[in-house]
Amino acid sequence: MQKINLAHIRERSTTGAWINFVVFDAKSTTNNNEKLLIQLTSQARANGLKVDKSALAYTRNGRLEFYGTEDLVQYLSQNGLPQWTHSISV
Repeated sequence: MQKINLAHIRERSTTGAWINFVVFDAKSTTNNNEKLLIQLTSQARANGLKVDKSALAYTRNGRLEFYGTEDLVQYLSQNGLPQWTHSISV
């Protein structure tokens, strides 16, 4: 089992509605970030977290990168990496 850090955040969208999003401290070791994101999102939901959008955060070539829901990735790119709030075992 591996422990993955995550940030579970609730923010207002540009329309004023609340969005629950999760950012995972993880990167696929098999170059399949989509599959990993689906697995981690399912695990977070199974642990009782509400998740509307999700993304992976990782460092590649010394640069912080994000992979996930397009508007969430854009938000994270502008606002930076949130602090980890939880961890899950996968």
